[in-house]
Amino acid sequence: MALLSEGLTQVVIPVAALVGLAFALLQWFLVSRVKVSYGSSDGNDYKAKLIPGEEEEGIDNFSVTLKCAEIQNAISEGATSFLYTEYRYLSIFMGVFGVVIFLFLGSVKGFSTQSEPCTYNTGNMCKPALANAFFTTVAFLLGALTSVISGFLGMKIATYANARTTLEARKGVGKAFITAFRSGAVMGFLLAANGLLVLYITINLFKLYYGDDWEGLYESITGYGLGGSSMALFGRVGGGIYTKAADVGADLVGKVERNIPEDDPRNPAVIADNVGDNVGDIAGMGSDLFGSYAEATCAALFVASISSFGITHDYTAMSYPLIVSSMGIVVCLITTLFATDLFEIKIASEVEPSLKRQLIISTVLMTAGIAVVTFVALPSEFTMFSFGTNKTVKNWYLFFCVSIGLWAGLVIGYTTEYYTSNAYSPVQDVADSCRTGAATNVIFGLALGYKSVIIPVFAIAFAIYVSFSLAAMYGIAVAALGMLSTIATGLAIDAYGPISDNAGGIAEMAGMSHEIRERTDALDAAGNTTAAIGKGFAIGSAALVSLALFGAYVSRAGIETVDVLTPKVFIGLLVGAMLPYWFSAMTMKSVGSAALKMVEEVRRQFNTIPGLMEGTAKPDYATCVKISTDASLREMIPPGALVMLTPLIAGTFFGVETLAGILAGSLVSGVQVAISASNTGGAWDNAKKYIEAGNSEHAKSLGPKGSDPHKAAVIGDTIGDPLKDTSGPSLNILIKLMAVESLVFAPFFAAHGGLIFKWL
Repeated sequence: MALLSEGLTQVVIPVAALVGLAFALLQWFLVSRVKVSYGSSDGNDYKAKLIPGEEEEGIDNFSVTLKCAEIQNAISEGATSFLYTEYRYLSIFMGVFGVVIFLFLGSVKGFSTQSEPCTYNTGNMCKPALANAFFTTVAFLLGALTSVISGFLGMKIATYANARTTLEARKGVGKAFITAFRSGAVMGFLLAANGLLVLYITINLFKLYYGDDWEGLYESITGYGLGGSSMALFGRVGGGIYTKAADVGADLVGKVERNIPEDDPRNPAVIADNVGDNVGDIAGMGSDLFGSYAEATCAALFVASISSFGITHDYTAMSYPLIVSSMGIVVCLITTLFATDLFEIKIASEVEPSLKRQLIISTVLMTAGIAVVTFVALPSEFTMFSFGTNKTVKNWYLFFCVSIGLWAGLVIGYTTEYYTSNAYSPVQDVADSCRTGAATNVIFGLALGYKSVIIPVFAIAFAIYVSFSLAAMYGIAVAALGMLSTIATGLAIDAYGPISDNAGGIAEMAGMSHEIRERTDALDAAGNTTAAIGKGFAIGSAALVSLALFGAYVSRAGIETVDVLTPKVFIGLLVGAMLPYWFSAMTMKSVGSAALKMVEEVRRQFNTIPGLMEGTAKPDYATCVKISTDASLREMIPPGALVMLTPLIAGTFFGVETLAGILAGSLVSGVQVAISASNTGGAWDNAKKYIEAGNSEHAKSLGPKGSDPHKAAVIGDTIGDPLKDTSGPSLNILIKLMAVESLVFAPFFAAHGGLIFKWL
């Protein structure tokens, strides 16, 4: 037996989650100390006014801070309004899909209320299929709700912090960095702690009914992962379409045609662009990583429940994935202090190394943490279910599985940084190709994206081989969990980027000095690279999570082997490999058509509003916000339907083997397309920023802003926007969501699926 008792395990997990929540609130309190007060402008109209700690020479301090408050308010209102509307649509989807889950799973045994013989723990009786249908539906709704709350809270703290970061930039880049990073940490710890706490409470409440039927208990818990990921899909796609429609419209007309700076207040699409950063990069990304975490945990719990942990009712060993996540919160808390309290940022060049140091510190500390958890929570030897057989596993095997996932994540992160940061030759080569126009820039960018797939794929392949060899499918599930164990730090770094980007936009729109804009630009440039690292983590973990879920699905559906030479499986492989391209085509076309409307509207305003270019008239921001909102809500439905309906149609009409082929095909092709799309877009973005910054002789020779090479770089960046912020990040949800949906519906497909082959 393990050293950690069941009673202590029941205490450790919720305490770690509550510590995470308390730390998030502390960080929020520290950010809120950049005060907000209210003053009346005309006796009855109250406006928020941000009071900075220092005056700025030569500029009316009161009017600038009032302007910052107005812009912050406009961004916050736009983001909140969009998310409320989106969540209204999604609440209908949640209700309808919840009914679908209940009906499909309830019909497995004809809505019987009789106890059934257990599938794996033979000789014992398990709860009826109808109970599994009900509890899976409840878990689905809880996962969806937690995902929505995670995204919404992240957006609120980001819009709360953006103007505060701008105002703190007056005191120096270090103060602004701490404000932005602390705000990111609020989101990171809220999400990690929320996800852990809700899952822990759900398991304990379900256990009141299930009792000793752990097989049924943890099978129903898989609904939690399905709920989290289905919300993430719509959040990522909807938010991605919103932000990129605005971004492309603002860039093409503002920068290329009118030759005005980014975030210039004269640009009608500028508010929509800044709102988009919050609904896409913050709310969408938060839901995405929560979905990965929920699915990795659910996959590990399901495989463990049909292994010796579940059969012998060893609660502590069973809770190993949750204890790893608890340790992750503690490690991330210590890691955050290195950025906010132990090392002070004095100059702009120290920002990016400080963020990268977060990744290394958290990985090293977490490796030690995993060793402690593994030897305290697990018995020295046990067995793991592996496709019909039981594999003997020692506890130190699992230490290596989790650690390999953790370090593979770091390798993927650093590879992504090498290919997307303008400090290295790949992006500098892309920037140099702009000398001869946009066409060569596009060619070089695409080549960079394809090449950047090589090392991450080898890292994922190595992690899969070693972890499967050591602990079968459970090894792969905990390797995915290892990659996500430092999710609080990863999210803090990721959310820091959009907050800094917004801060720069507010500085530009409020008419603050060039020096302040330089400081926010330095924060934003570092955030761009770390955002690319975050996307690399998300895609790498998605590959491992999907494979673990795939293994759980194959086990639950009763498939002995997935033979690619079987026609049923091979046609599934082909169709599955095609799906990421179909999905990408849908999302990119959606961004393109929405951007078309945005470009036309921005042009119309520049041409018809007198004094707009001179700065004497105000643009109509609201119309641009409405174009982005309407387009994203309308266009997110077809890609979402493609992902949600594919497993249901394939499993029902073509059977469990064809669906297994589809899952394998979409995993193999989706990972490649997602990595190349994200890195190509990131490289084009940073090539443009490299030219704009002009920090080296080479960069100066390509600039300044408005030069032909710069215009070519802007076109590349515009093409890359939907790749890196819509299609690429959404693809990792596609491969995870199809796998977890297949696992949830596996009992139905095994009992009633394959209608077409039965007819034939």
